[in-house]
Amino acid sequence: MSREELVAMTRREVDNLAADRIDLADDVYKIPTSAYYDPDRWNLEVDRIFKRLPLALGFSCELREPGDYRSLEVCGVPVLMARDIDGEVRAFVNMCSHRGAIVVDEGGGNSRGFRCPYHAWSYDLQGNLVSIFDSGNFGDVDKSCYGLTALPTAERAGLVWVTLNPSSDVDIDLFLAGYDKMLDHLGFADSHVVGRQNLDGPNWKVAYDGYRDLYHIPILHRNSFGPDSAYQPDYYAWGSHVRMVSPTRFARAADLPEDQWETEDMTPGIWTIFPNISIAGGRGSAAYDGQGASPFMISQMFPGKTPEESVTIQNFLLPEEPNPDDDERYADIMKMYYDVVLDEDYYTGLRVQRALKTGAKDHSLFGRNEGGGQMFHKWVQALIDTEDADLNALLERGIEA
Repeated sequence: MSREELVAMTRREVDNLAADRIDLADDVYKIPTSAYYDPDRWNLEVDRIFKRLPLALGFSCELREPGDYRSLEVCGVPVLMARDIDGEVRAFVNMCSHRGAIVVDEGGGNSRGFRCPYHAWSYDLQGNLVSIFDSGNFGDVDKSCYGLTALPTAERAGLVWVTLNPSSDVDIDLFLAGYDKMLDHLGFADSHVVGRQNLDGPNWKVAYDGYRDLYHIPILHRNSFGPDSAYQPDYYAWGSHVRMVSPTRFARAADLPEDQWETEDMTPGIWTIFPNISIAGGRGSAAYDGQGASPFMISQMFPGKTPEESVTIQNFLLPEEPNPDDDERYADIMKMYYDVVLDEDYYTGLRVQRALKTGAKDHSLFGRNEGGGQMFHKWVQALIDTEDADLNALLERGIEA
């Protein structure tokens, strides 16, 4: 069924290319500028979006073997992901049950278990407390009650999804709305992480607005991607998740009969995962040079310590076994993306942030050609307005696009 969806979208884009048109939203959409800097609003976004929805925090391919793990901090929550001896990926709050020490430093590796660096309490790959240092003198403790705090975790489409609220009952499949079947076509489960780098940016929504927007490409990126870059997008939605693509990316498909369309002919564009991920790159991207497989850049945007800050992790996944002879090419691609985002996108975004905070304008606009941004902000508002008990119902029925 997912391939049939790809074919239908490709057919639509080929038709739009031939007719020189794009699909437009019904109207221009307004949002209050205070939504980008108001601290109370920001706290609600962190609590009602980032701390209760499944977040794509890791990749199956970096946790291939039992004992593989990765540790990172997300919105102030230290998270530890690991593949256990049965092959299941689990996630925990990275916090010792004894006195709250961080058990594993940020980063990744392989281990048979985890030992707290403070008092050497030890945990297995399933998060169970297995030993207490000097237990005879410590006193009686029921170890079964003091394992690492588990977080709801799932693997879909080669991504590891973790919910930061240990007691969350959000249905991952309702949240994904079938989008994981589409992401399967990008091949992340069999990919290889070839690089990772961090950038500091403006308010997370100022940053993310740019990732759901092609309108700025030939203007802001005229000296990098070029003034002739595709900028007129169509948008396809699965619940809160959106694929953004220009019909001009389907020129090759337009020259072929449908039965000759390859997956790469049907999957160009930007694939975004709500609330904070953008997937770009691969074949047909600005970074593809025709010399072989080009990495996807999977950007994860997280709120920073204040409403005016964010942190972006750029992850680079190659859809085939890396060639050591291509390390320099991968590094050049990573540098290109780092420089473009930092010097063009986030340079502009930080200035946007300062200007919005003046209050000179009480609202910002998203045009009919900016449907991805419209849908994003409608979902943000809907989630802020929805109580925990009604969250799965919202995910099931969706919102008005």
